[in-house]
Amino acid sequence: MVRKQIRPAIITMVLFTVITGLLYPLAVTGVSQLVFYEKANGSLLKRDGHILGSELIGQPFSDPKYFWSRLSATGPFAYNAGASSGSNYGPLNPALLDAVQQRIKALKDADPQNVKPIPVDLVTASGSGLDPHISVAAAEYQISRVAHARGTSETTIRSIVDQYTDGRQFGILGERRVNVLKVNLALDGIQPLSEVQ
Repeated sequence: MVRKQIRPAIITMVLFTVITGLLYPLAVTGVSQLVFYEKANGSLLKRDGHILGSELIGQPFSDPKYFWSRLSATGPFAYNAGASSGSNYGPLNPALLDAVQQRIKALKDADPQNVKPIPVDLVTASGSGLDPHISVAAAEYQISRVAHARGTSETTIRSIVDQYTDGRQFGILGERRVNVLKVNLALDGIQPLSEVQ
């Protein structure tokens, strides 16, 4: 009786292993490469054959002439796409308070004239540690610093920010957000190939 059950069990296991472990992944990969090539390969921004980054993964910026991203709690280095994670610090954890205070100090040191309230997403990390976006309020907070550092008008910087502000998903979900890498590339006059219309 056991022998009658072993043979169909082995055949079923081999069959489903081939279907779900080989055929299905190959089909999904093939379709994604044909239909969604850019997205399937990481939504990379390229210029002159060089990868500038991904529009889906944040990058660290600390120069005053650039917009700064959200903090990243990934290890062993910030924005490590291979180790997506948050800090998991509770609101009473002293390490969270220290990180927030250090970021507040860095923001104030970079723009001492700015007396606006600092948006929370500029002093806290996202759950993934890879968020490429900041809120519109976080971008607005940084416009005067970036304009001053670049010796240009706030109106010019604001127009670039507006160009790279994404709306709510499906028009109703989430909040408007700004892609930091795209804005910073535009500030440097770099237009990635994936942005060329």
